[in-house]
Amino acid sequence: MVKLNKIYTRTGDDGTTGLGSGERRLKSDLRVEAYGTVDEANSCIGLARLHTAQSHPGLDAMLGRIQNDLFDLGADLSTPDTGKKLNYEPLRIIAAQTDRVEADIDALNKDLQPLRSFVLPGGSPASAALHLARTVARRAERAMVALAQVKGEHVNPEGVRYINRVSDLLFVAGRVVNDNGNADVLWVPGKNR
Repeated sequence: MVKLNKIYTRTGDDGTTGLGSGERRLKSDLRVEAYGTVDEANSCIGLARLHTAQSHPGLDAMLGRIQNDLFDLGADLSTPDTGKKLNYEPLRIIAAQTDRVEADIDALNKDLQPLRSFVLPGGSPASAALHLARTVARRAERAMVALAQVKGEHVNPEGVRYINRVSDLLFVAGRVVNDNGNADVLWVPGKNR
């Protein structure tokens, strides 16, 4: 159980932060960048939900579940698997969470027409916000993949699969809130030459 009595601790004033394992890392560390970007994606989804709560309650419930899972992913990333024994079982993203997002994508995608062009972010405020969240989720994925390439670092492969699916869901959701794709703004190659 998380208990936050005091918001500022001053322990980060030296440019470091504590991981879930108790280890301190620079705030510029790639691991901190990865879970910070996951948090940013979560905030963008929260902003998008301001536009989906009333108009798309089913989608909004999916986004709410994803927000909770993104906190799980942040916890996963902030507690590296170093092989050392911890006093608790660290929270890890599991395949069932990814499977749930895939099922949600399939449900959202079933009424959409296939694309004939790339979609420009926009069309409606909800779609623009969902596309912003999608691009931040992609950046989080890139940071996680980069971290996994660092010698001595470990990233849960299921976490990478999960964030990849989340960005896919956000893309499909952006089309759903654009009148099931009918109000999508399509890219026209070379239109302004």
